[in-house]
Amino acid sequence: MATSQPAPPTGSSSAQPSAGADPSAIAARIDRIPAGRFHVKLASIVGAGTFFDGFDAISLAVVLPLVVTTFGIGFSEAGLIISAGYAGQFVGALLIGVLSDRIGRSKAFIVSIAVFGVLAVLCALAWSADSLMVFRLLQGIGLGAEVPIAATLVNEYLGRHSRGRVSVLYQALFTWGLFFAPLIALILTSTTSPENTWRILLGIGALPLVVAVVAWFALPESARWLAEKGRFAEAEVYVRRMEQEAADAGHTLEPPVVSPGSLSPQKTRLSELFQGRYGGRTAMLSCIWFCTFFVTYGFTVWLPSMYISVGGLPPSRSLLLTVLLGAIQLAMSYVVASFVDKIGRRRTFLIGFVVAILGAGFGAVNLLVFHHTSWPVLFATGVILTIGIMLPTVSLYLYTTELYPTRMRGFASATTSSFSRIASIVSPLVFGFLLGGHGGAGAVFAILAVVAFLGLLTMAKWGPETRLRTLEEISG
Repeated sequence: MATSQPAPPTGSSSAQPSAGADPSAIAARIDRIPAGRFHVKLASIVGAGTFFDGFDAISLAVVLPLVVTTFGIGFSEAGLIISAGYAGQFVGALLIGVLSDRIGRSKAFIVSIAVFGVLAVLCALAWSADSLMVFRLLQGIGLGAEVPIAATLVNEYLGRHSRGRVSVLYQALFTWGLFFAPLIALILTSTTSPENTWRILLGIGALPLVVAVVAWFALPESARWLAEKGRFAEAEVYVRRMEQEAADAGHTLEPPVVSPGSLSPQKTRLSELFQGRYGGRTAMLSCIWFCTFFVTYGFTVWLPSMYISVGGLPPSRSLLLTVLLGAIQLAMSYVVASFVDKIGRRRTFLIGFVVAILGAGFGAVNLLVFHHTSWPVLFATGVILTIGIMLPTVSLYLYTTELYPTRMRGFASATTSSFSRIASIVSPLVFGFLLGGHGGAGAVFAILAVVAFLGLLTMAKWGPETRLRTLEEISG
C-alpha cells in the first residue's frame, strides 16, 4: 500500500485531473520507460511473496511420502489432501481476483500472502490427515490469489520493450521457491525425524507474514489501475518517479504515443469476460492454463513418490532427484527470459508443448511397452518433461495479463489461471488412482502426452502473438 509514498498534490482530484492526466496518457508514458530501480523494488517485494507461493505450493508434494507414513494413509487419501489445497487455490484466485480490480493490486496482494502465511502455521501443527486437508484447503485461498495479482501488478508497470524478459525473470522467483522446498527437505531429512521434517518444512511457509508487513509500507499501487479509477494524481506520482529515475540513468525518453486501443473509461461487466473477443480469449487461455498445469502438477506432485514406489529408491534419494529437477526448472526460467521477447510468445508455447509431448511419450513407451521401471527412466522422463513444460509455465502469467484491459485484468487473470487450479485438483486424484494399481506410471505419462497435445493444438489455432505490442494495443 506504500503508505510512506509522497502524497498527491494538494487540490487535485479525480474530477479535475491535470493536463494529460488520463488513463491513456498514463499508460503511454509507462510503456516507454525502461526497467529501473523502481521496477527492481517492486519486483523484489512481490517477488518475495511469489517465492514463498512457489515454496508453499510444492512443499506438501515434496514431503508427501513422509506425511503418508505419519498418518498411515494411502495414495488415494494423499491425493485428496493435495487436491484440497488446489481447490482452495481455485476459490482464492476467483475471489481475490475480483477484489484486486476493486480495491487495488497492492491491497489484494497483502491479503493473499497474509492468508497463506497464517495457514502455513496451522498446516505444520496438523494432528491428522483430515485436519491437514482442511488447513491446506484454506491456505490455498491465499496461494491461488497471490501469483496472478502479483504478475498483474508487475506487468502493469513494465514497458513493451522489456515486459517479456522482466516479467519472466520475476516469475523465476516462483521457481526458486519450487527449488528450495525439496532442497531444505533434503537437509531436514538428515538432521531430524521424518515427521519433524514435513512439519518444519510446512511451517517455513509462514515467513510471507514478514513480506506482508513490508508490502503494507513500501509496495506501490498500479499506476494503470489508479488512472483507471480516476485517481490521476496518485498515478502521476509513480509515473514521474519512474521518468525521473530513467532521466537520472541517462535514458532519453521518446514522446508518449497513445495506443489506438487505449484504456476505456467504461465500467466493467464481469460477463464481458465470457463474451465477444474477450470470450474467445478466455476460452483459449483457460484451456492452455488447464493443459499446462495438468502436465506440470501431474508429474511434479507424484514423481517423488514414483521414484520410491516404482523406481525403488529410498526417500533421501528421491528428494535428491527432486532437487535436481528443481535446478533444471530454475535454469529454464532464465532460458525462457532470454528469448521470449525475441521469438515471441506463440513460438515459446509451441516449442514447449512439443518437447513435453516427447518427454511424456518417452516415459509412456518405456513403461507400457518395454516395461522399464527403473528410476533412471523416470528421471529422464522428468527431465525432458520439465524442459518442455517450463516454457509455457513461466510465460503464462505474462501472456494472460497482456490479453485484457486494465479495468478487468485482475479478474481475467485470476479467472483463466483458476483453470490451472482445476487441473491441479483433477490430476492428483486421477494419478493417485492410477498409481494405486489401476494403470500405473505408464498410464500417467500417456495421459500427460495427450493433454500436452491438446495444449499445442489450442495455442496453434487460437493464440495471438503479443510480442513488442503495448498492453492497450493488445487488449483494445
